[in-house]
Amino acid sequence: MNEKNIYLVFSNTGTILSKCIYLYTKDKYVHVSISFDDSFEKMYSFGRIYPSIPFIGGFVKENLKDGVYKRFENSKCVIYKVSISNNQYNLLKEELNKFINSDKKYGYNLIGLLGVAIQRPIKRNNRYFCSEFVSQLLINSNIYNSDKCPSLIKPSDLLEINHKEFIYEGFINNYKNSMEELIS
Repeated sequence: MNEKNIYLVFSNTGTILSKCIYLYTKDKYVHVSISFDDSFEKMYSFGRIYPSIPFIGGFVKENLKDGVYKRFENSKCVIYKVSISNNQYNLLKEELNKFINSDKKYGYNLIGLLGVAIQRPIKRNNRYFCSEFVSQLLINSNIYNSDKCPSLIKPSDLLEINHKEFIYEGFINNYKNSMEELIS
């Protein structure tokens, strides 16, 4: 069976929202993104649309070298590689393309975060928070199973994926610098 790799990037930028989420969850990483290559120049999630404006959120294409991660240079992360089948990969790409092709219709599910806090799912049409989005993609692609619905899944829940391989943990800047040194 041929396998493909995807990457899960868990992070904590230290923004006001991430600090609020941390106060409730005490989880080290409060944001999750998914990437299809190890350059991390295209990661997908739900978060700030504009790095300098915290109040406008939605479906975002992130980059470890730019955007929020450039603005908040002391962001920490842990990165895992997950090997999946070609069929799972194709399903995942298909699921993601639904978001990419209609990216403007999606918004951030801030109210859904309150649902996680009270353990009652608050699902809103075309609204997601990061782990709700990533878990839904992974569940719909037969990569991840959970007893929880995506509207209650935190980034730390996704750390339970069994078939993952540790890649890196530390400051994002240190990872970026070490990658640039490898390329030079």
